[in-house]
Amino acid sequence: MHVLPELHSIQDSFPPESGLVIIGVHSPKFENERANSNILSAVLRYGVTHPIVNDFGSTLWQSLSIRCWPTLIVLSPAGLPLLLLMGEGNGKFLENFISVALSFFGRQGKLEHYNLPLQLSTNPNPASKLRFPAKIARSPAGRFAISDAGNNRVLVVSSRGLVEHIIGDHKAGLIDGKFTEARFKHPQGLTFLDEHTLIVADTENHALRKISLADGIVKTLAGTGVQGCDRIGGNAGPVQPISSPWDVAIFRTRDMDMSFHLDERNVLEKTIVLISMAGTHQIWGYFPEGIIWWKFRKFDPLCCVSLIGNGLEENRNNSYPQNAAFAQPSGLAMSKDFLFVADSESSSIRKVSLVDGKVMPVVGGDRNPLNLFAFGDVDGKLYNAKLQHPLGVACHTTESKIFVTDTYNHKIKVIDTDENYVSTMAIVNEDGSPIVFNEPTGLCLDADGCNLLVADTNNHTIYIIDLLTLKAKPFCLDFSQVTERESNEPQYSFINRELVHKTLSLHCSEINTIIFNILLLLPLKFTEEAPQKWIVQKLSQSVNVTHSSGTLDNGTCNIQVQNKNLNSEDITNQIVIEFLLNLCEVKFCLIKRFLVTIDIKFNEKVCENRHDVNIQIDRSNIHIE
Repeated sequence: MHVLPELHSIQDSFPPESGLVIIGVHSPKFENERANSNILSAVLRYGVTHPIVNDFGSTLWQSLSIRCWPTLIVLSPAGLPLLLLMGEGNGKFLENFISVALSFFGRQGKLEHYNLPLQLSTNPNPASKLRFPAKIARSPAGRFAISDAGNNRVLVVSSRGLVEHIIGDHKAGLIDGKFTEARFKHPQGLTFLDEHTLIVADTENHALRKISLADGIVKTLAGTGVQGCDRIGGNAGPVQPISSPWDVAIFRTRDMDMSFHLDERNVLEKTIVLISMAGTHQIWGYFPEGIIWWKFRKFDPLCCVSLIGNGLEENRNNSYPQNAAFAQPSGLAMSKDFLFVADSESSSIRKVSLVDGKVMPVVGGDRNPLNLFAFGDVDGKLYNAKLQHPLGVACHTTESKIFVTDTYNHKIKVIDTDENYVSTMAIVNEDGSPIVFNEPTGLCLDADGCNLLVADTNNHTIYIIDLLTLKAKPFCLDFSQVTERESNEPQYSFINRELVHKTLSLHCSEINTIIFNILLLLPLKFTEEAPQKWIVQKLSQSVNVTHSSGTLDNGTCNIQVQNKNLNSEDITNQIVIEFLLNLCEVKFCLIKRFLVTIDIKFNEKVCENRHDVNIQIDRSNIHIE
């Protein structure tokens, strides 16, 4: 992921007409990364516009003897290798090399100067108005903040879902100032410093930001906007480069300056902002105040510095914090005595003692600190448990429980911290059917600890889960009290969408079931074990649906539709559903991605409340009946 900004810069400098063609080859590490639909979600999330090849069997990886991610290969017009680069941070050298190579082959007349015949299509916002929501935080008074990463903004909402503030524009950028001017770039983790102050990990800006809700101002606390490679730090925040901060947590502790106090109970605590620095595989700290902390180490006011981890990408636990190692830490949660860490690339949950910085295992991963391939989907204790790329953790305030988004297994799990045992939560929809998450990322408990909010990232939805019944329902956001700044720039996908249309008459006062039957013409068939997904992208205000997303079952799915406004007869309402299907023929596979627009008229005279919609698909066409 960290190489993408370098590729974006090169694409801008050398478009296809210059003679340079960029092709991404995706060789997956995790099982979840093999599916075309999941790759497509990542492409949309990160704004990738060059073509991608899914090397799902690592055929190209092996034939080219690739050893690590990322690896960059530059080929001549004749297909001969000119350069091989491994790792990140080679952007400037690569740009200079390409410039010289284009000049050299251009003088020889070996370059073709034409554009690629790629069809890019707009990607409309889902009905939720969220786009790849990432993390959730709760304030002391019980309201929530959501990092709406795909829209490059932060939302502050009440406990009932009323949107109170929109901070940031749909456009990416690094701009401080008023809420109406500020910009972020794919923000991830966030936490409340107090009821009126938010701290945000502005991930792709490589910056730590502060949002003051009281005066409506955004300020950069740390980071320069450019990815850093410093693994030590210690400079004042605004001049200290940092690398892909992914989550943040607040810790308060007394100064260890050995001062004598007459009344120890009234000694003020100082604040430390802990940062999961995914780019350098460490935990950093930002210090608003000067403090003496672990082993009497002194930290200057406003400094940003590495605290835990040596910068190597490993799953290494150690009694000494700077001898430990993480592998892309992506989620943080505070308990009284420990900082819990979702260590995504080692597929494990780990914890840090807040007394001395000792790093210990909780569940997942492997005893061998170099084994970053110990992933799976197994409930159990310590290393016997297996997770797959977890991105979020949340601590229960009164019980010994940690909730985890097991992201690539599309599940929510709970850890008994007394036993270091993880188990899968059997979460269902309100009608009792199993819920289908799609790469959930962040999660957070409400003020009472009775409900769990989950950011279901690839479904563009926030769910609220009753922890007593384990029933989930969408946490609907009400934007009526705020004005959104809509972007005029379309967001692109490299897969073109097709659009089909149908009109239905539904009963005005009853629940109607619409059944979609996908009929494939031979030799087309569904790809075995690949997900076949659907999601409601647009919904009229007077229409209510029970589920907003799911997967096909034997080529069929259904949604239940109800009229919320009984006075809306003769008014045409609309539902827009997106289907993303993984299909195969004998010799090749393909993705079919299309929108079905249903125009609905509610009428009390309609007798049937079950309606079949047949969608016939061949290699070239989609037809609706």
